Parts: sequence; structure tokens; C-alpha cells
Amino acid sequence: MPELPSWLTGALPESARHPGLAIARLGDAKSFERGGLKLSSPAFAAGGQLDPCFTATEEDAVAPPLEWTAPPPGSQELIVIVEDATGGAGAAGEPACHWLVWGLAGQRGKLLEGEAPPRTGKNAHGNSEWLLPDPPIGETRDYVFQLFATDLPLTLMPGASREELIHAIEGSVTGCSVLHAQFTGVEAADASMIDDPIDGDMT
Repeated sequence: MPELPSWLTGALPESARHPGLAIARLGDAKSFERGGLKLSSPAFAAGGQLDPCFTATEEDAVAPPLEWTAPPPGSQELIVIVEDATGGAGAAGEPACHWLVWGLAGQRGKLLEGEAPPRTGKNAHGNSEWLLPDPPIGETRDYVFQLFATDLPLTLMPGASREELIHAIEGSVTGCSVLHAQFTGVEAADASMIDDPIDGDMT
């Protein structure tokens, strides 16, 4: 397995530098953050912890909100790929895919918390939805949110695989960006106590 390209290492902590990340295959030094393209979230800071409400520790968990700046001129569509990069450069194989999203307009925009994207593909469990992070208790995992702008609209049908999506946009990426977050596994009861430290009868 090759090492992560040098242009990407500065954007990710060592624990998230999985060489199999989609952006390592699709992006390059020229397209990375081209034109000031940036991916962010109002729910967590870059490198911060995901709230339990976006993970398997809460019953009604949903995908986190995302926002992005305007892509490079000529971009037709935006794609989001989220992967568990835990394992670093020594990890073999592909990182686990948590979300495949496309059909987003090639302009500045956002996805609201829990909003259904225009098109979604199959995650690592074979479902076309946000795969809830669920690390073992006490284990911290690294999640890399990757944004791609393309100069051609995609014709992929919903339910496409990670490999099908990557193949469809290879060679057409005009810009890309990453956003990193972590989550440490906790028991569901512990997560609810963090959110609501006051005992009550509500469930």
C-alpha cells in the first residue's frame, strides 16, 4: 500500500492518514482546496469530536450538517465521501465507507443535519444511508469527510458502490477538500448522560 501523498499529509493528523482514502486517489496538489474550496460543519470543528447524536450511541442519530464554499469555476456537481481512516499509513485495504453522496449542485451550499441528500450510494454495510460511527468503547476513530467538485454531471443511479462512484469521477475532479473528525466509543448510557446530566423519566 503506497503512502499518503505529501500534499495531503499536512491536512490530516497522523492517525487519519490512511493511504486508501478516496481523496488520495482522486485529488492532487493542484486540485486540493483549489480556488479556496473548503468543507466545514457547524456541528464540529476540524479535528473535533462528533456529537453522539451523529453516532450509534443514540437511537435517533442522523448525519451531521455540512457546509462548503464555492467550487472552482466550471464545476458541475459536488460529491461527498466519508471514510473511517483509522489505522494510518500502515493499514491495508480500503477504509470503511460511511457515506456516499452526490447530485449536489456545483456551487456554494450545505446539507442540513439529517437532510436527505439528492443521491446516495452504498456504505460499508451495503446500505444507502449515513453509517453511524460505532467504535468499540474507549477506542478513538478518525472520520474523514471528503468533498469533490467535478466538471461533468454524474449519471450514476442511487445505490452505486464506492468503487463505481470513484471510477465515475476519476479524471474530472476540479477541486477537493477534507474535514476531519473523531469519535471515541462510549456506552449508550454514557452518551445520554453527556447530553442530559439531569435524571428524568423521558426516554
